[in-house]
Amino acid sequence: MGISIWQILIVVVLVVMLFGRGKISDLMGDVAKGITSFKKGLKEDDSEKAEDITPVVEGEKVKEKEDK
Repeated sequence: MGISIWQILIVVVLVVMLFGRGKISDLMGDVAKGITSFKKGLKEDDSEKAEDITPVVEGEKVKEKEDK
């Protein structure tokens, strides 16, 4: 015996009755913002790694710019 469509519908109706549509939509919006910021953080991390690579010319390191 598996889960039938009626059992799923009953659970969905109970969740909507307990939390309301407003709270559920707010929760989904927060999840979406979290995913977006996570992806943005991954992109920033990749760009930082690319900046850390020191170029090499004929087997020697190029002098890095001095911080002002």
